[in-house]
Amino acid sequence: MGQIQIENMEFYSFHGHLKEEQIVGNKFIVDLTLETDMEAASESDNLKDAVNYQRAYEIVKHEMEKKSYLLENIAGRIIKSLYAEMEGIKRVTVKVSKMNPPMGGKIGSVSVVISR
Repeated sequence: MGQIQIENMEFYSFHGHLKEEQIVGNKFIVDLTLETDMEAASESDNLKDAVNYQRAYEIVKHEMEKKSYLLENIAGRIIKSLYAEMEGIKRVTVKVSKMNPPMGGKIGSVSVVISR
């Protein structure tokens, strides 16, 4: 078993509960961990034996383009889409962070982490 980690994927998206957030947008950072059996790929050196992390990025990007009110919804959609569209994934952990959230004070980010 092994992990593929895609870190600091940056998106400018229009998520948030406040109406202004869905108009103005904000920067979001997504971190993804995919657990998979890497034995065959480590021996064959062939992409057909591996989980294609380029495809995983494309799925995350597609989900980040859809507006949501909640970070939990974004993370859940990403996980659902990864399992629906890719084979060989045993476990997914996704962290979605909203940078500089409008919470009435200086806050670097707020994040949601979901594993399934």
